Amino acid sequence: MAATILASTAVPAGLRSVPLASCSSRADISNLRYTSFGTPRYTGKVRRGSIRCEGIRESVDKATKKEITKEEILQNQETNQSEKQSVFGAVPTSGSFYPRPEVERRPETGEKSLGSLFAFDGAAPETINGRLAMVGIVWAAIAEKMSGLTVFDQLYTQGTGLVYYVALVPLIAYASIVPMLNGESTDARQSGPFTAKAERWNGRLAMIGFLSLLLTENFIHAPVFTNFF
Repeated sequence: MAATILASTAVPAGLRSVPLASCSSRADISNLRYTSFGTPRYTGKVRRGSIRCEGIRESVDKATKKEITKEEILQNQETNQSEKQSVFGAVPTSGSFYPRPEVERRPETGEKSLGSLFAFDGAAPETINGRLAMVGIVWAAIAEKMSGLTVFDQLYTQGTGLVYYVALVPLIAYASIVPMLNGESTDARQSGPFTAKAERWNGRLAMIGFLSLLLTENFIHAPVFTNFF
């Protein structure tokens, strides 16, 4: 019985030292021999070849991430008219609170503090607000169809929606800010149709749509998605 347990739980000692994160590695198990305790020991060499052991993060980065260099940012800053003349006609000034040149406000090349990222022209506010608005408009449509309540009623009268909202905001904010603290903006990621430009436009439309939904329901005192869709 004891011999059966030892044999079933035996681990090749030589394979313990082979990291799982190494890439393109294959062990030749034909050179295994057993010790007196029933534990197999690997005596051959690890052959390179068939099994890819890349981590999930490395695989995702390889498939979706684009490295944005300082030279590319400076070139865009010089050629893009929207970067030369910012909101209300103000010209971006180096070292100012707002507006700042692109090279100073981007996570790749600028300061990575929370104060810089959450500034008016920082990378965080529009990204987080847009994602919350996209989730919010979808949630409002489904919840209004199911419950027949307006957004205000779901948040404050019923109370359940407020709990979900309070839980969702920190989650999306945290997931959005971590890549920026590591020096990565949304422009660095692209997978098929999911580009940073598409996300920005969808987020802006969702923010306008969600605000319009709240104002409309305040005037008509009825859920929009239940009455009109």
